[in-house]
Amino acid sequence: MIELKNISKTYHIGEVAVPALRGVSLKISPGEFVAIMGPSGSGKSTLLHILGLLDRPDNGSYHLIGKDVSTLSQEELATFRNEFIGFVFQLFNLLPRLKARENVSLPLVYTSDLKSRKFSSPEDLLRTVGLGDRINHNPNELSGGEQQRVAIARALIKNPKIILADEPTGNLDSSSAQELLKILKSLNDSGITIVMVTHEKELTRGAKRIIKLLDGKIVSDEYLTGKPHTISEERGEARAPERGEGGVPPDLKIHRFDFFRLKNYFSQAMGSLLSNKYRSFLSILGILIGVAAVIAMLALGTGAREDIKKRLASLGSNLLSVRPPRHRVGGIHLEPGSITRLTIEDAEEIKKIPYVRRVNSTVSGRGQVVYGNKNWNTRIRGVTPEYAFIRASQAAEGRFFNDVEMITRSKVALLGKTVVRELFEDENAIGEYVKINRINFRVIGILPEKGATGWRDRDDEIILPLNTAMYRLLGKKYIDYIDVEVEDEKEMEKVQEEVRKLIIQRHNIPSDREDTIEVRNMAEIQEAISSTARTFAWLLGSIAFISLLVGGIGIMNIMLVSVTERTREIGLRKAIGANNKDILSQFIIEAIVICLVGGILGILFGAAISGGLSKFAGWSTKVSLGAVLLAFLFSGGIGLFFGLLPARKASLLNPIDALRYE
Repeated sequence: MIELKNISKTYHIGEVAVPALRGVSLKISPGEFVAIMGPSGSGKSTLLHILGLLDRPDNGSYHLIGKDVSTLSQEELATFRNEFIGFVFQLFNLLPRLKARENVSLPLVYTSDLKSRKFSSPEDLLRTVGLGDRINHNPNELSGGEQQRVAIARALIKNPKIILADEPTGNLDSSSAQELLKILKSLNDSGITIVMVTHEKELTRGAKRIIKLLDGKIVSDEYLTGKPHTISEERGEARAPERGEGGVPPDLKIHRFDFFRLKNYFSQAMGSLLSNKYRSFLSILGILIGVAAVIAMLALGTGAREDIKKRLASLGSNLLSVRPPRHRVGGIHLEPGSITRLTIEDAEEIKKIPYVRRVNSTVSGRGQVVYGNKNWNTRIRGVTPEYAFIRASQAAEGRFFNDVEMITRSKVALLGKTVVRELFEDENAIGEYVKINRINFRVIGILPEKGATGWRDRDDEIILPLNTAMYRLLGKKYIDYIDVEVEDEKEMEKVQEEVRKLIIQRHNIPSDREDTIEVRNMAEIQEAISSTARTFAWLLGSIAFISLLVGGIGIMNIMLVSVTERTREIGLRKAIGANNKDILSQFIIEAIVICLVGGILGILFGAAISGGLSKFAGWSTKVSLGAVLLAFLFSGGIGLFFGLLPARKASLLNPIDALRYE
């Protein structure tokens, strides 16, 4: 079963070389009970660690169950430890957060195809070692002897061929030591090979063979029961072959990643996080704040962008605005239209330009509007019926006026929401009469809500037919500006230039003043505003993402501390069969779980903040699905990225160095 040839092992402490084993050769047959003795520093523990595949020799060969272990990968060594070897440590190495039955079942976490294989239940094994009434107790609720019996039950859970016991009675009283020895002897009688390291001679009475070490060499190898033989030989059975195809034992199946193991990793990770609730909470809090900031800032930016988009839509699309030129007299700017004035005829001529869809003429002023005992000073705007389509201002209630009403100078009006609220409150304004500058007007419609832009309330206005406003109310002969809607956005520049040439020609504007004509491309203005809003949204999001990155750095820091604190646990897990990928996966899952939980809570908290900003501050906010998915996935990515370094550090720990860590 075990064959060592010329095994040597030297440890280096700084520049000093300390030989632990020197040319050790040894054979152990199946069913033996071997006690390895020697003074402190003789190399007996080092020999046991090499036998248990926790450490590698510097020189020599080691065959276990017919396989040269020097050729095995880390995954294969872990599988050998999990399938064939059970460990009993002097310090018990029980995980304090797990109950007795959970500690016993720990090696099953790293076993593949568990459902297709039969093992004794943890409860049955605990009853076998006399702990049937302590199954659900934590290690701190057990005596030293009881903890060691739990460790023995853990070593037996996979039906090992070999049990390696390193000073198993070192921390026990004499009574508990004798009980433990009886258990080991009964296990050996059942056919399990026992290799025990001890320095107490009275504990070797149950052994069949005693090997003594001194200064790293075997100085004595004594058989107490004659020639070694196997249990199968006692029963007259043929000896089973120890090699399978390719030199691998026939019942060895290298453990591979599968869903069941992933489930076990998740369960172990959650147990670890729940056992350190305060630290886990602080880790989650860092991600929660970062994700909440991302959600709130993106919601604020998206809401602002949507609000701007909505308001820009109310200005119309593919729109040109023609305004009269400004002039200077003695270096002083005169108001627009003070010399060259736009007329209704100009608007009619503009309609004839190719690609022009609609044209609207506008005059504006202010007026005092009265209803009953209430009055309000507001902006008056005279427009054509095309205004409703060009400026997206179809009546929200009632109707818009028509061409006949404009030509006949009908005294009809459409009121903005603010005017309705100030004059009518909860009353229905449609069909009522209001006085505007002492002239009666019948309300035929309510304008859609436009909102405020800076200091200007765009709902605080009244719309009248153009001719009515010009000749009945404001006394104007000229129009203030002309809106031109173009059929195709691609033709905007061409139409803009044609309109400019038309105004120059109709008003005989000299060449040195042609640049003063204002034909504004509203699409360019809208795009500039939208671009600014997008930049603002990304700026807010970037600031929030920085806070999320800071939370990720906190995760990495805490995980590194966790790896240091749990070094012995990592060593134990590797001793019972965990390979590097198992440890790596578990620690990465811990980091990802922290970040995803923090991400989910952060999304909820960020949505609540967004709702609060909207309700109490009056800001426009919108939590989009894209922002939620982005924050959730990014938080998971933070966990993966910042958890990778601590997880890799944990996975690369040498099992024997980890077990010795203080």
